[in-house]
Amino acid sequence: MFRFANPTYLWLLLLVPLLAVVYHVWAFKRSKRMARFGDKELLRQLVPGYSRYRPLLKFYLMEAALALIVVIVARPQMGTKLSKDRREGIEAMIAMDISNSMLAEDAAPSRLERSKRLVEDLLNRFTNDKIGLVVFAGDAFVQLPITADYVSAKMFLDNISPSLIGTQGTDIGKAIDLSMHSFTQNSKFGKAIDLSMHSFTQNSKFGKAIIIITDGENHEGGAEEMARKAQQAGIRVFVLGIGSTQGAPIPMDNGSYLQDKDGQTVMTKLNEDMCKKLAEAGKGMYIHVDNTTGAEQMLDNEIAKMQHGEIESMTYSDYAEQFPAIAAIVLLLLIAEVLMRERQNPLLNRMNLFTKK
Repeated sequence: MFRFANPTYLWLLLLVPLLAVVYHVWAFKRSKRMARFGDKELLRQLVPGYSRYRPLLKFYLMEAALALIVVIVARPQMGTKLSKDRREGIEAMIAMDISNSMLAEDAAPSRLERSKRLVEDLLNRFTNDKIGLVVFAGDAFVQLPITADYVSAKMFLDNISPSLIGTQGTDIGKAIDLSMHSFTQNSKFGKAIDLSMHSFTQNSKFGKAIIIITDGENHEGGAEEMARKAQQAGIRVFVLGIGSTQGAPIPMDNGSYLQDKDGQTVMTKLNEDMCKKLAEAGKGMYIHVDNTTGAEQMLDNEIAKMQHGEIESMTYSDYAEQFPAIAAIVLLLLIAEVLMRERQNPLLNRMNLFTKK
């Protein structure tokens, strides 16, 4: 496994294209100034042996050296030793509603953004658990497979928007079905294997949960049946209802609100009754999400009661520094830049003249 010990320094790589722009602007202005002194061919005869391309090549050699020096400062490392990390936790698939109704602003700053913050808060509370992420509207797909990598999970959150799914609606049944099949699969040896994170679960009876975050509007049916199937498979279904029962308009990109075919503003309401029935069918809990941290605390308390299985992760404990090889390349680039002249080799010029004669 490759990593940087100080990845923040990689931002310095932005200097490379910036310096390139500055150099080319300077070279262009210099060319303009030289053109004022006379014809280009005459100037070339006055400065015999001058190369137009060698200064550019020397500059890019220095640019390459600078980029590699930044990489060295960021301390590139390669994993050399694997170690086993045993811990007890659960597996949870988070199914997030991203239909257009989630853009309503009755949960600040919007239902969708509040959902993202909720998931991020949950990730901060999780320590020894594995999580996955499913997004759904009229269709559903896995945004993040089950993993113990919370950093990646937070990165995937940033890219979530209603545009990810073209089919509108709220097909919670499909989201539950997809989540059920996204947990770590048990092998014939009784260990659940997760190849992406080099980990496996020793106890096949570890707790599993599906956490649905939705406003429940435009529910397409079949969700309660799927929740019961999940419960029969040993998976608890929690439903976090977001929004208000009074309703709110759906903002559009142009600053207006979504309207129906009659020109009336569409009001979207939290379908709390459906959410409660869904949680009851899944033997979980319904929690209303507001602008406080109460929902996270209630869910955290319920998850803590679930059976925890032993998860064994293979992680790199030792890393070897990789900068010596890069430093050698930097040294070669600097030597090449110093040895390279901006003027052509006089000996080659004489040979060319002799050839012409």
